[in-house]
Amino acid sequence: MPIDENYFFREATLRICGSLEIEKALWDCFMYIRNYIPADIMHIDLYDPVTGTGEIIAKADLSGGELTSIKNVAPAEVRQLIEEMRINPQMRQKVFVADRFSDHPIMGYMSEIIGHPDAAFMAIGPKPEWDFLSGILVGKNGGEKYSEEHVRLFSLLHEPFAIALSNYLRYRELLRLKEILTDDNRYLQEELRQQTGEEIVGAHFGLKQVMEMVNQVAPMSSPVLLLGETGTGKEVIATAIHNLSPRRNGPFIKVNCGAIPESLMDSELFGHEKGAFTGAFFQKRGRFERAQSGTIFLDEIGELTPGAQIRLLRVIQEKEIERVGGTETIKVDIRVIAATHRDLESMLAEGKFRKDLYFRLRVFPVVIPPLRDRYTDIPALIQYFMVKKTREMGFVEIPTLAPGAIDKLMDYDWPGNVRELQNAVERALILSRQQPLTFDNLSGIIPRASVTKSENDRGTSTSLEQVTSQTIIKALVMADGRVGGEKGAAKLLKINPSTLRAKMRKLVIPFGRKGAV
Repeated sequence: MPIDENYFFREATLRICGSLEIEKALWDCFMYIRNYIPADIMHIDLYDPVTGTGEIIAKADLSGGELTSIKNVAPAEVRQLIEEMRINPQMRQKVFVADRFSDHPIMGYMSEIIGHPDAAFMAIGPKPEWDFLSGILVGKNGGEKYSEEHVRLFSLLHEPFAIALSNYLRYRELLRLKEILTDDNRYLQEELRQQTGEEIVGAHFGLKQVMEMVNQVAPMSSPVLLLGETGTGKEVIATAIHNLSPRRNGPFIKVNCGAIPESLMDSELFGHEKGAFTGAFFQKRGRFERAQSGTIFLDEIGELTPGAQIRLLRVIQEKEIERVGGTETIKVDIRVIAATHRDLESMLAEGKFRKDLYFRLRVFPVVIPPLRDRYTDIPALIQYFMVKKTREMGFVEIPTLAPGAIDKLMDYDWPGNVRELQNAVERALILSRQQPLTFDNLSGIIPRASVTKSENDRGTSTSLEQVTSQTIIKALVMADGRVGGEKGAAKLLKINPSTLRAKMRKLVIPFGRKGAV
């Protein structure tokens, strides 16, 4: 009976283009075309002209279809022949045909890994515009040759095969990039957890009590309220809580409530429906929805409008929100971390902050001490910011500190806390011109009483470990981060470098590739 070519083309195309799972599509097509073309095996081959490597990426036979990655490097003469075919259009063919795999000048070398050296085959060649060579091949055993009718039918599928292969290769690349992204994200999350969990500057001294509280509350889902002056590092602590929690693989959404205009507060936090107000041309998810299965950090919580406070209370109590202009209740699974430098209790008395919301947020308050109450962290912070800002500015080497500079820095009150110290280091680096940092521009800051005054007057107590750590860090700063050598910290401290490294490990002072903080 004559074959309806249109019907054959349509049915074969539906099968080969019917799935991005190329092994399934290939097997469906293989089982269909066997009704018209003798076939024992069908597979997809790729050839990389850069490396000269042929690869079978998928194959199908009567037992089913499967993805593979069977590779073989082409001999020099085959590579030359393929290159000539690539640059000479007259040598290109829509369908390659041979009575035996092993006899074909190009496909012969692949017969070793295909496993059917005596089988006849037909192969649909690549599209001319592709930068790689490929083919979809069908073969049969038993010595029977393919007829002109078989070749003609198979050639009808050149375009759908090309589309299916192109789609799959793009899909495969997308999966590869997704795996890379997932792996990078996993790596960065682990790095971030290590930094926030173990390498927060001052975590073992001035912030030791804070970090103990962070480790206690991180595994829970309870709200946390961070209290402290501006610039003390509330966002850093919030990030540490998130990254040490079971939600660490979820989103961490940061919101500065003081930076959102009052008119946009509800829309930004809770989202809005299309047409909810003038200019709402599309539906928008708010910050709470974006934090689903993760953590939302509400900085400057004291700046929330009364309406937003009511809706935030509902989020905490009922775990649900409604978009502006919407009627649908949306369930959310989030953890709320709030922070403020304001006196919320005074705001309660003035009626500017809701009592019920305050007590909901204040389940686990964490007070972050100002820098003046943890002055022993100043040397480590100076070195940390010197290393960080030097890299950001593209300097080749980390400048050293001028004599007396570190004492000058420790003799100030730092009303702007850690943020002001960071800015002072950055400013000094800009002005230094690669010379030792002097910090002569700190004259506008009110000096603290002399560092020689009693520890009781400072309001802190200093342990032997803190003094030792401070001395080592100061020496590292002076030695530009070097431990050993003629200009190293060990030489300044007059101890053996191995002994110094042992002390640094005990005091958890990183060195080497980790830097000195």
